[in-house]
Amino acid sequence: MYGAGDVRIENRPDPTIQQPTDAVVRTVLSCVCGSDLWPYKSMPATGTGRPMGHEFLGVVEETGAGVSGVRTGDLVVAPFTYCDNTCDYCARGLHFSCRQGGRYGFDGVDGGQGEAVRVPQADGTLVKLPVAADAALLPSLLTLSDVMTTGHHGAVTAGVGHGDGVLVIGDGAVGLCAVIAARRLGAERIILMGRHTARTDLGRDFGATDVVAERGEEGIARVRDLTGGDGVEKVIEAVGTRQTLQTALGSVVDGGTISRLGVPQYEEGPVGPSMIMRNLTLTGGASPSRAYIDELLPDVLDGTIEPGSVFDQIFSVDRTPDAYQAMANRRVLKALIAL
Repeated sequence: MYGAGDVRIENRPDPTIQQPTDAVVRTVLSCVCGSDLWPYKSMPATGTGRPMGHEFLGVVEETGAGVSGVRTGDLVVAPFTYCDNTCDYCARGLHFSCRQGGRYGFDGVDGGQGEAVRVPQADGTLVKLPVAADAALLPSLLTLSDVMTTGHHGAVTAGVGHGDGVLVIGDGAVGLCAVIAARRLGAERIILMGRHTARTDLGRDFGATDVVAERGEEGIARVRDLTGGDGVEKVIEAVGTRQTLQTALGSVVDGGTISRLGVPQYEEGPVGPSMIMRNLTLTGGASPSRAYIDELLPDVLDGTIEPGSVFDQIFSVDRTPDAYQAMANRRVLKALIAL
């Protein structure tokens, strides 16, 4: 990406092992993330392009001398940040904050929307998948890289449990995966807030019991009407605008919890005295995806959950710029990139 709206396909040097803890992975599937659309809308023009993509699965081609957990030929999924899975932060389930970790596309590390990726800290990062590289489950397994584990993070940090009422704000792929996660954790009522019928219909398939198409004050009023006037106990905010934060605050019951998943596009929010007097909990954040893969993998493998349904169009890698445009124009929910 060279700037807002400017994604190009370029030849880059083939990745090589640089550290003993590295692995080189040949990408089989990648995708465009909703968070990729923020720089696509606003990134200042630059003369040096930034490698893009952080969700991928593929086949290990080479490993460094210090790698023992995976080997050449293994099909693996990579969480959207790399980590050693051994430091004190990882031990606390905060893999995003790993002391040896980092992000794809930065500091000389490849992006995931390419034919191959050098993965640092391969033993801590990569998870071997017990399926063939052409298995029908691959799209759902790819969601463990980010979107499904992020939706799950929202449900976990919101404290969703059996019998709860949950509001999910946002009908993008993360919001829809949050619906899957909330249902999986036992929520009794799941209200999905979104205005795109095809997406909210998918949300109903995933477990949403109600859909609210209204926004702002009208949306808040509708949620409160559905819940007897008080609001919901748990809110998962999967958009990241100040308006959706205000919607969350207006829809949650006193003493309730709001988990923020959407990357905030604001620096200040309505979190003053009116919030603290209501004893609300504001939580969430960047998902430690590696912490959740082992838990969610069996449910994907046996078909209990099918998060791969969020991919509604496949693009070849040479059409990646088209994938960005299609998602930015909301013609596509989540674009799958096949390599």
